[in-house]
Amino acid sequence: MMYLRQRKEIKTIELSEDFPAQKENVKLENKLPTEGGTNRKFWKILSFTFGGTIALCIGLLTSVYLATLHENDLWFSNIKEVEREISFRTECGLYYSYYKQMLQAPTLTQGFRGLIYDNKTESLRTINLLQRMNIYQEVFLSILYRVLPIQKYLEPVYFYIYTLFGLQAIYVTALYVTSWLLSGTWLSGLLAALWYVTNRIDTTRVEFTIPLRENWALPFFAIQIAAITYFLRPNLQSLSERLTLLVVFISTFLFSLTWQFNQFMMLMQALVLFTLDSLDMLPAIKVTWLYGIQIASLLLVCILQFFNSMILGSLLISFNLSVLIARKFQKNLKTGTFLTRIGKLMLHVLAVFCLTLFLNNVIKKILNLKSDEHIFKFLKAKFGFGATRDFDANLYLCEEAFGLLPFNTFSRLSDTLLLYAYIFVLSITVIAAFVVAFHKLSDSGNQEPKGETGRCSIDLKPDTAYNLIHTVLFGFLALSTMRMKYLWTSHMCVFASFGLCSPDIWGWLLKSVRLHNPKGICIMRYSVPVLTLLYLCYKFWPGVMDELSELREFYDPDTVELMTWINSNTPRKAVFAGSMQLLAGVKLCTGRTLTNHPHYEDNGLRERTKAVYQIYAKRSPEDVHALLRSFGADYVILENSICYERRHRRGCRLRDLLDVANGHVMDGPGENDPDLKAADHPRFCEEIKRNPPPYSAHFTRVFQNKTFHVYKLSTNK
Repeated sequence: MMYLRQRKEIKTIELSEDFPAQKENVKLENKLPTEGGTNRKFWKILSFTFGGTIALCIGLLTSVYLATLHENDLWFSNIKEVEREISFRTECGLYYSYYKQMLQAPTLTQGFRGLIYDNKTESLRTINLLQRMNIYQEVFLSILYRVLPIQKYLEPVYFYIYTLFGLQAIYVTALYVTSWLLSGTWLSGLLAALWYVTNRIDTTRVEFTIPLRENWALPFFAIQIAAITYFLRPNLQSLSERLTLLVVFISTFLFSLTWQFNQFMMLMQALVLFTLDSLDMLPAIKVTWLYGIQIASLLLVCILQFFNSMILGSLLISFNLSVLIARKFQKNLKTGTFLTRIGKLMLHVLAVFCLTLFLNNVIKKILNLKSDEHIFKFLKAKFGFGATRDFDANLYLCEEAFGLLPFNTFSRLSDTLLLYAYIFVLSITVIAAFVVAFHKLSDSGNQEPKGETGRCSIDLKPDTAYNLIHTVLFGFLALSTMRMKYLWTSHMCVFASFGLCSPDIWGWLLKSVRLHNPKGICIMRYSVPVLTLLYLCYKFWPGVMDELSELREFYDPDTVELMTWINSNTPRKAVFAGSMQLLAGVKLCTGRTLTNHPHYEDNGLRERTKAVYQIYAKRSPEDVHALLRSFGADYVILENSICYERRHRRGCRLRDLLDVANGHVMDGPGENDPDLKAADHPRFCEEIKRNPPPYSAHFTRVFQNKTFHVYKLSTNK
């Protein structure tokens, strides 16, 4: 019987054919390693050192630049303390007031107790501020200021604002590092940082809204993105992977701790991970780690915030749990033919979506959670799922910050070439992503590779894929809601600069026009960014110098006069009612008790604010007096800028929102819904100034200037 067997000689011959050359190469490597290897290592260390130094320098320069603009705009070093505090407008003043409160407390223990059992932020109610608001950063800073020996050299307000401007240095450095990691050259990091500065109007608002929560949170968010970008690199060593995961966890935790809207931003991030994982463009184990970190960070914040129910009832936790559960039951999601995988993918998306809604509704019913109702009402009305007369939803809809991104934003971004570069890079990477996704779905997970002809000629790295979907989703968010543009525009700088310096982007482009060669790629990836940098310096350097030389001064005499009068002429335990924006300043400057305030993430507070705002509606003096006294108000502040508002169009003025919510026709020419009726009483804020008997019986004017009118409420029932 004849047998066929493999000839060992052939195998030996095949292996030995190149053996002399390999042996010779080994000899050469043993002789010459050290020259090429040492030179390469030397240049790598030099590049890393030089690039890292530039990153730190440009971060610090950006911080100094923004701090200088703030000083030049307000003459902050020269104005009175009350004027400094008034400059922290709306909710900024409320947050800063807790830093001031902690510093004024006799001891840290009493300071903590004052925050946990606070009865001055909302009259007739004792609330836990550490549970309700994200103010741990103010607590931490106040402790640092008390402990460090800097009281003689630095005023508390400067310690606070310099910390925020210092975080901007970290922010810009993180953007620089992310771009560097993606492109492989620090040149792209420099371009990203310069774009961030030249597009300052659209990338940050820290110089005039210093204490805003986003100014605390976004630097940590940028660090997290940089860490995730590095974490998604293939073939990381175990130690590097663990250290990177630690950075991701710490930055995610700090981001979550410092901003109440963290859960919505991280939900977008979870959608990025879900999309890429479903298309098999990210390693599943790494995605699982990132899901787990998000959940762990939120739960830790939940504990620190005394089990804040809004965190437990967040969509993010429900979504991440749903994804992990669905993956357990759909283990063969990434196998089969193209059509089979598309069907499985659609089923997977539907299962995750339904399970998320189910879990979220169950959790909210168990916790009786209504804190985020206003957000979903706003989203429902914004995207056209029926008109609403809900006061809270309309309050958001009528604010410019929550409207669509203005068209002039694109004009400004075009002036710096950022928009053009971004569209160029985005177009190429989106095409590449579609090609890669198609090949991933076409290749059956249980079949052997088909050889070189069956493989995809384009390779989209996991870190690039992550940043691509990230910028697309946050771009849609910014286009729909202007306030969220700062999350997108800063990442635009990163993504556009990476693309201009990326060998992959230029390689794909040159290959498509049949001009692909290493020298051409090298020329393009360095010459285009350098020319862009030169253009930016030439065009915007004079403007930056003009900005730094322009000196202005804070001037708001009416508000200063009001705060001074309150401090001098009212009891320290007096309760004030008014607009939530103004009352934040009243608390900061005078320490008086408030009926309402701008931190709107509480259902009871929203109802209270609507009731207090009846001072601008068509209500009888008896009704208004009864409402205000039910909240313990002793004084009410009326603002002409609200009573006679012209900033918003008809239908969006505060008095119009109140009229519609109360079922009354709006003032002025224009249409009204047919079911709205004429009010039985004149507008309260207008009629009270005439001081007719029904009003004078309940309200006594005790202060007025061109902007404000203060009335004392009678205590008779």
